[in-house]
Formats: sequence, C-alpha cells, structure tokens
Amino acid sequence: MQQELAVLQQVSVRLGGVTILDTISLVFQKGEQWAVVGASGSGKTTLAHAMAGKVFFRGTIDYSFPISDGAGQQVVVVEQQHKFKNRSNTSDFYYQQRFNAADADNSLTVAEELADYTSDTVARDYWLNLLHMVPLVNKPLLQLSNGENKRLQLVKALLEDPALLVLDQPFTGLDVEGRKTLHGIINTLAAGGRHLLLVTSAAELPGCITHVAILEKGRLAWAGKKEDAQQHLPPVAAFPLPDPALLRQLPAPTFNDFNYAVKLVNTTVRYGDKIILDALDWEVKKGERWNLSGPNGAGKSTLLSLITADNPQAYANEIYLFDRRRGSGESIWDIKQKTGFVSPELHIYFEQGITCFEVVASGLFDTIGLFRRLSEEQETAVMDWMRLLQMDTMREKSFHQISTGQQRMLLLARALIKNPPLLILDEPYQGLDDEQSHYFKELVNSICEVFPSTLIYVSHYQKDIPSCVTKFLRLEEGKRVEE
Repeated sequence: MQQELAVLQQVSVRLGGVTILDTISLVFQKGEQWAVVGASGSGKTTLAHAMAGKVFFRGTIDYSFPISDGAGQQVVVVEQQHKFKNRSNTSDFYYQQRFNAADADNSLTVAEELADYTSDTVARDYWLNLLHMVPLVNKPLLQLSNGENKRLQLVKALLEDPALLVLDQPFTGLDVEGRKTLHGIINTLAAGGRHLLLVTSAAELPGCITHVAILEKGRLAWAGKKEDAQQHLPPVAAFPLPDPALLRQLPAPTFNDFNYAVKLVNTTVRYGDKIILDALDWEVKKGERWNLSGPNGAGKSTLLSLITADNPQAYANEIYLFDRRRGSGESIWDIKQKTGFVSPELHIYFEQGITCFEVVASGLFDTIGLFRRLSEEQETAVMDWMRLLQMDTMREKSFHQISTGQQRMLLLARALIKNPPLLILDEPYQGLDDEQSHYFKELVNSICEVFPSTLIYVSHYQKDIPSCVTKFLRLEEGKRVEE
C-alpha cells in the first residue's frame, strides 16, 4: 500500500476579494513526482505558495513525510524570479545597475551569498558541483544570467533539505542547452529520492514526472498519471486576432527621421578581465525587423543595454542610435522616448501597491512607476493599449497580485504605449501561456504591418519569432556567428 505524503482537502484562496483557488483536493503518494499545469492565471503559483504556507488558505493541507525524507524544511518553493540583497543589506537594485561595473561591486558574489546562507561547506560544495555552479562562485549575483540564477536559487533551496521541493516555472528564460541541463538536474534529484512538485508547462515535463494536475480558472480540472494527461488538456482557446482598424486609429510612431536605429562599430564591453562583447559590428536600418539570439551568457542583455542607454560603456565605444553618436550631447531620455522595451526582469523593479493601469502608463515617461498626472488623451491611450492586449478589465488591480503571465502582458502594453519607432522585445513570451503567446505574436506582426516600426526581437526558439522578422543576429561568447 502506498504512503500518503501530502493530502490537500478543499483548499481555497481568495486575494483582494477574488477567488484564486477553489476547493482543490489532491493526494500526493510516496514515489510520485508531480507537475501542475494550466493557463496563465489558473492558480498554479498560488497553489505552490499555499503548500509552502506563504498565503492564507481555507481547507486543510496535511503532510506525512518520513523524517528521513527531509530533516530541514517541509516545503521550499524556488520562485520564478530571483531576489537578493546587496552589501548594504537592501534589495533596492535599479534596472541599470547590473551593467555598471562600480555598482555591481555592491552585489555579493555567489560564494559570499552562500557563506551567509549556510556554514555547511560540505553540503554547499556538493550542490554547487551537482548544479554546475563551481566556476561561478566568484561572480557577482547581479551579473548572473537567467540560467545561472535559477541554479543558484536551487542550490539555496536544497541546502534547506526540504521534504518537498517546489519549482515554479523553472525552465522560463533558459536557452535550449540550459533547459536540457535543468531537465537532467531535476531527474537526478528525483532519482536520489527527492520529492518534487513542478509548476510548469504541459510541454515541459521532465522524464521523472509521474503525475500531472491540470488547473483551470482556479479549479482542479483533472489529476492523474502523466501518460494520460494529454487527452485531458483543454484546447488552446482562440484569442480574437488584433484589429488592424483599431491599430490604425492609434498615433503613428514619431521621431521617425533617421536612417539607422542602431549602428555599432567594433564595439567591445568588458568587466575586469571578462570580455562580454568582442569587437562587434552591427547595423539596424529603419524599418528592419531583427531576431537576436544566442545561449544564456552570450552577451545579448549587455548588447541591448547599450541600445537602451542603460550601460555607461556605450560612451567608450563608437555607437550610433537614431543616427546620433552616443556621447555627443544627447540625454538618456532622448533615446528612451524613441524606444519601447520589455525584459524578463523588468517587473521585479516596480514597487508594491502599483496598479496595472499605472504600470502601463509609466511607459509614457520611461519610469519604473507613475509619478505625474496624465492628460485625458494619455489616459485614453493607456486604455486603448490595455484593450488591445485584452487587459482592460485589470485597470485598478494590483500589479503584484496578478499572475506572472498577466504581468508580462501589461509590460508589453507598457513597451507599446508610445508606439515608438524602435521596439526591443527581450524574450516577451516568458510566462505567457499558449493563447497569450499566439495573440502577442500576431499583434507584433500587425504593428509591423500597420506602422514602419523597427524591431529587435530576442528569442531562443524559432517557433516564437513573428513572421515579420527577416534578419538574424546570433551571439556566442560575445561574438557574431553565422546561423
């Protein structure tokens, strides 16, 4: 007879007067490895937080883990986004800080972070080695790639020796090799007797997963063996395609009098002895649509930071933005008002309490937050873009209380609100479900069809690239390589 390890009975969660989870009942048996899947906003992360005691819930969750299965914490969640403190013991990093060498010195290294976290050097070294982190021990946390940061958070979680390890969207933001590596690590952990629960996509289930729970709008739609899950997955609902007529009613991009949006000549960026970009030449002409790709750590984020005026090393290089050389008297805001930008990390810099409307409106002023009153025309523009992305019903909702996928959609609206001549979309599908991803891809195509927008689109996966993209730049170790 199998042993019950966790029993959930009638678990419900309400946040801000809205039901997020509705009477969830599940039983996890010894030897089973579970995944929770479902559309964005279906309650997956909230379920993980309820199991870890991070949110108030009604109903009961009972654990019966043998002592040998976890001498430390019962349940530990590895979140989608990393958060850490600097040497001043605050977490008020600003977005540009990771690209400023002096500011990066205020960030702890991996070794220092773990030294403050545990004194068990044997366990620390074991997990560092298993998760391929040994070469990174002296690297500042602020400069870790997505994949490196996920592995660090996993090391920290494993040092707590949890009976149940919950991984929330662990594959988000990883390149092909990074996903393969993490699949192997997860399978190794399961083979070693660790009990796992993954919040993930139905298309991203490691081999060790034995059971799947499907959530729909906060309710348990189905639960059972992995091999039977596919037939119970709901069909991808069809979002109505973007309305070109509505797009044409919006103001066309301004500041369109230029030949080159971006021109880099022999551009090199280094931090200490580490070369991030190596003598890179690149031209993006007005109206061109580019895909930027490359493995985690290849230099993509650093390249984008030169274009978005977030990296001071732009002044040490020959870089032209909108036909004007950096350092010739233009301000950061002269550049930012011509650029719409979204990145995977952007949402963590917004303060608690900000509303969804305010997040989108902040894109008008290129600020992380809204600090001025809007005109009636500006308010109308914000609502028009929220409506285009099917987010207009969330105007007064708290940005930090909606799902990560919904946050991503709002940040996309924030990037589009000015309808700028240059759009930089850095892995915009992170956290979006299939329905949202399809809609946004078609929206990008429609924008590029209606307006003469110049586009730089970062993605690891060919299937995620809009059809309007016709040019490609791939980086490896800071150098341009042929596709």
